[in-house]
Amino acid sequence: MIRKKNMLLGVNIDHVATVRQARGTSYPDPVEIALIAEENGADSITVHLREDRRHIQDHDVERLIRLVNTRVNLEMALNNEIIDLACSFKPSDCCLVPEKRQELTTEGGLDVLSQMDQLAQATERLKKSGIRVAYFVDPEPKQIESSQMAGAEVVELHTGTYADALSEKQQKYELNRIRECAVHGTKIGLTVHAGHGLHYENTVEIAAIREILELNIGHSIIAKSLDVGIAKAVSGMKKIIMDAR
Repeated sequence: MIRKKNMLLGVNIDHVATVRQARGTSYPDPVEIALIAEENGADSITVHLREDRRHIQDHDVERLIRLVNTRVNLEMALNNEIIDLACSFKPSDCCLVPEKRQELTTEGGLDVLSQMDQLAQATERLKKSGIRVAYFVDPEPKQIESSQMAGAEVVELHTGTYADALSEKQQKYELNRIRECAVHGTKIGLTVHAGHGLHYENTVEIAAIREILELNIGHSIIAKSLDVGIAKAVSGMKKIIMDAR
């Protein structure tokens, strides 16, 4: 039985860098935003260092690791160059995700089953650098079991299909999938996180799943910050997930 009442909030700041890169300026600074997010309830800061460097840059990751007071969760593809950088940077956490050059955002979970050997090798390298390793997976029992076999310590359940559900029936079905896989992952010894597509209207039911210990949320928080500022955007989301517990 999960007794922990609190849920952690990881804030993804990729799209702060998206705005900066649109003009090639030095502002807005993702690190400054990360520090404000921490002061207002963020328990970790997530960034995705993409192969094409479309938003977050190497120097952002280095500064974040040096300056933040919580944890840096580095999302990354199964790519040797990025793995080398991660082992050099040594963030607290790395989350391996699928990545396509043409996608707007991550489109689904890793297919762990089809690349067990490569994932296991990458995971071993990251662990040797003192990094906790997570896999971003769809809520499917076989993917969760394969994640454990490959050496992941954490699974982050992809909530995008739930978030995009067009009917109440479909949303309920996807919510049940997530809940069942959160329970299953916990039972086999994995720490369970979740994220993707979560916003201020659809997060409550995910946050109420007690086996899920952390949510990673980015786009909706950064979008909300345009209306109310990053401090209120983060504290507002943190209140939603804490109230759901």
